[in-house]
Amino acid sequence: MSWLVGLLRRSWQSVPHTVLTPAAWLVVGLVAELNVSRFVPTARPVDALGIALIVLGPLLLVVRRAHPPAVLVACTAVLLVYLALGYPFGPVVVPSLVALAEAIVHGHRRVAYATTVVAVLAGLAIQIGVRGGLAGIEGRLGWLAWLAAYVAGCELWRARTERRAQARAAREETARRQAGEERLRIARELHDVLGHHVSLINVQAGVALYLLDDDPEQARRALATIKDASRDLLREMRSTLGVLRGVDDEPPRAPTAGLGMLDRLVADNEAAGLAVSTAVDADVRALPPSVDLAAYRIVQEALTNVRKHAGAARALVKVTEVGGALRVVVDDDGAGPSARAGEGGAGLVGMHERATALGGTLSHGRAPGGGFRVEAVLPLTGPRPAPVGPPGEEEAG
Repeated sequence: MSWLVGLLRRSWQSVPHTVLTPAAWLVVGLVAELNVSRFVPTARPVDALGIALIVLGPLLLVVRRAHPPAVLVACTAVLLVYLALGYPFGPVVVPSLVALAEAIVHGHRRVAYATTVVAVLAGLAIQIGVRGGLAGIEGRLGWLAWLAAYVAGCELWRARTERRAQARAAREETARRQAGEERLRIARELHDVLGHHVSLINVQAGVALYLLDDDPEQARRALATIKDASRDLLREMRSTLGVLRGVDDEPPRAPTAGLGMLDRLVADNEAAGLAVSTAVDADVRALPPSVDLAAYRIVQEALTNVRKHAGAARALVKVTEVGGALRVVVDDDGAGPSARAGEGGAGLVGMHERATALGGTLSHGRAPGGGFRVEAVLPLTGPRPAPVGPPGEEEAG
C-alpha cells in the first residue's frame, strides 16, 4: 500500500501547478454553478454561454505566471460579463481571486488595485441595475470586507516572498564571495608553492648539469636537493588539490607550513646559492595558525623573488613581536627596486593579499642599506595555543 501512496505523491508532484490549479477550479466551478440555480431560482439558468464563461476563467489561469496583469484583467472581465448576464453568483469568482493574488505577489500592485476597484464598482452597478437593485446589498458589503482581508493576506504573502528572495540572494552572494575567496587563497598557495620549489629545482638542475662531469659529488648533492624539493612540492600540491576537490577530510599528517619550518626554508635557499640569515624574536610556536602560515608564505615568496630578481648574495629575515602584532622583514643586498621593475607583481600582490586578509599591512621598497626590503605587519588576533614541548619537536615527529 505504501508504494501506491508514494506513486500517487510522485504523480501529484510531477503535475505542474500552473495546470493543476486551473483544472481543480474548473471542476469545482462547473459542479457548483450547475447546482447553484436550485438555491437561487430567480437567477438565469446556466446555459451553454454560462458554461463557456465558467470554463474560460480557469483556462486563463494556465498562463497567469507568464502574464499576471493581463490574466487578472481578463478573468475580471469574464466575471463581470457572467454576473451582468444574470447567472447565479458562486465559485465563478475564484479564478479572479487567484489571478489577483498572482498579480500582487509578483509586484503588479497598481494593476491589481486598479482592477479590483473597477471590479467592485462595476459589481455594485450590476447588482443595482441588473440583479435586483439594493436587495442583498448587505451581503455584497460583507464580500467587500472579505475582499479587503484577502488583499491584505496577499500583501503579507508578497512581503514574505520578497524577504525569502532577498535572503536567498544574500546566501547566494555570500556563497559566491566565499568561493571567490577560496579560489584566491588556493591560487596564492599554488603560486607560492610552485614559485619556491620549481625555481629551486630549476637552479639545482642547472648546477647538476654544469658539474656532472667535473664534480660528480656536487652534482649528486644538487640532485638530492631536487629530490627533496620535488617531494615537498608533491606533498604541498596534494594537500592543496585535496582542498580544491573537497576530499581532504582527514587531518594532515605532514607538518603544516609555518615559521617552525623556517630553518628548512633557509636551507633550501642556501642550497640554491642564496645565503640567508635569520633573527627571530617571537615565540613562533604560539602564533595563531593563520598568522603563522601567512608569515611563512610571505618569507618564502620574498626569498624566491630575491633569488629570481635581485641578483643578491645575501638576505636577512627578521621576525619580531611588537605591540600585539608580528613584524616580518626580509632584506637583501641586491640591486634594489629597479631590478624588479619587470617582475609583473604577482608575488608582491599575493603577499599583500595575505597581509590584508588578516587586517595587516605589507610594504616594500629600497632597504636602508641598499637592496630591497619587504615588510609585513600581521595582527596577532584570535586564540593562541600554548606551546608544547621544546622547539622543533612537532616537526621532528
